[in-house]
Amino acid sequence: MQTERASGGGQSPRRKLKVIVGAAILRDGRVLACARSAPPEVAGMWEFPGGKVEPGESETDALVRECAEELAVRVEIGDRVGRDVRMAHGRSVLKVYAARLLGDAQPQPLEHSALRWLSAAELDSVTWLPADAPIVVALRPLLTADAPPASTR
Repeated sequence: MQTERASGGGQSPRRKLKVIVGAAILRDGRVLACARSAPPEVAGMWEFPGGKVEPGESETDALVRECAEELAVRVEIGDRVGRDVRMAHGRSVLKVYAARLLGDAQPQPLEHSALRWLSAAELDSVTWLPADAPIVVALRPLLTADAPPASTR
């Protein structure tokens, strides 16, 4: 995706998009989905954990920090999943990365009302936030590739 540029007409010559990062945490053919607890207009909708990239922070460092703050887990960040998704009236862009859990800690819903591990077949069983919905489509093949063989389940 190209970065946003002002098109003259008295606008600021450099309008920088805020970057929001999300983690598609994969385990045994499932992805971790998190239910929003706030604000009221999106409470109960589902998203990938993550948040804003702070000044001077890389996207992957932000994701590691956000997963520790929101879920009390350590993660290893992998490849990008899907495309950049514009959000917040064009002022922000969402970038989602595949991730995996490190260590034995299990995700805790510190900032969410619920957590669920979803298989490819279960992805449509929750209502995703609009920005996360395009990522769900890109995730399906990854979940199938990450699933263990049926004989080991």
